[in-house]
Amino acid sequence: LALSLEVELFNKLRNLCKDQTNNIQKVAKIVSKIDMLISLSVVAKENGYTRPQFSRYNEYLIKEGRHPVIEAVLEKEFIPNDLTLYNDEKVLVITGPNMSGKSTFMRQNAIISIMAQMGSYVPCKSATLPIFDQIFTRIGSSDDIASGESTFMTEMLEVNYALQNATERSLIVLDEVGRGTATFDGMALAQAILEYIHDNIGAKTFFSTHYHELTTLEKSLPFLRNVHVEANADNFGETNEIIFLHKVLPGAASQSYGINVASLAKIPLKITLRAKDILSKLETKNTYDSELLSKNNYIEPVIISELDPKQKLILDELGELDVDNLKPIDALMLLNKWKKEIDE
Repeated sequence: LALSLEVELFNKLRNLCKDQTNNIQKVAKIVSKIDMLISLSVVAKENGYTRPQFSRYNEYLIKEGRHPVIEAVLEKEFIPNDLTLYNDEKVLVITGPNMSGKSTFMRQNAIISIMAQMGSYVPCKSATLPIFDQIFTRIGSSDDIASGESTFMTEMLEVNYALQNATERSLIVLDEVGRGTATFDGMALAQAILEYIHDNIGAKTFFSTHYHELTTLEKSLPFLRNVHVEANADNFGETNEIIFLHKVLPGAASQSYGINVASLAKIPLKITLRAKDILSKLETKNTYDSELLSKNNYIEPVIISELDPKQKLILDELGELDVDNLKPIDALMLLNKWKKEIDE
């Protein structure tokens, strides 16, 4: 009896809903739009987003832009960056060390454009944006094993899709195109692709690269500009220390700092010292001389890893310090003591 009553009530409810299907669907669409708009409003207010403007003159200007996803998960403060591409500036070549933030910079600007065109406020201080018809990206690498396509083949297919379909109103984002083949092959392809986009398509383009030779294209391609992500490597050549500043500045990077990044990854010191020796010889000779680069012509530096007993004693004392309860006068006295011991 209870089951039959339940079925009867359910059928009545279903028939009532069936008679109101169009109204229910309309209400659902309205509620979903309201939910979307409220969500965008809450995110914009909580994260300090700003209302974007759209340019009539194809300007691409972002002041203190941020990556909305990385900013949300990053424990420390996100470092914002400006983007400046006026109407007559189409291609931005971005250089800088690995891990410095080149990919983040390109992605955040693309995401800001997408958010603006969907009607959202955007994560920056101000934004004047073109209206893009399409966005094409080639970021990261992956093999298509099922179809037998290598990483480089996959890369070329995706780049070709962008070249075939992009228009003057598109945005193209290419991350280190050409790195999957021999150095000169990759550099030649990268330059030819840049020239084609510059001369034949005219789309706004972000192009990150480690081929520093490509930065000279600024002289021959009038709509191309160089920027770099800054890194502090004042101790380069001594301790291999490098500090990523994550600031995008005009001009090309001086070098890639690959050996410094390897040191950060704790690659054995013997390897990084040998790599520095090879790099120095390559830069001096400007060609691959197998005899010069042979290990037979390498004098391995003597690595002194043992600390002086006095230095070890100072480090031990430093490790045992209760900094939170240390008085300023005591700290100064300790520093003075350690300085005298080191001087001796």
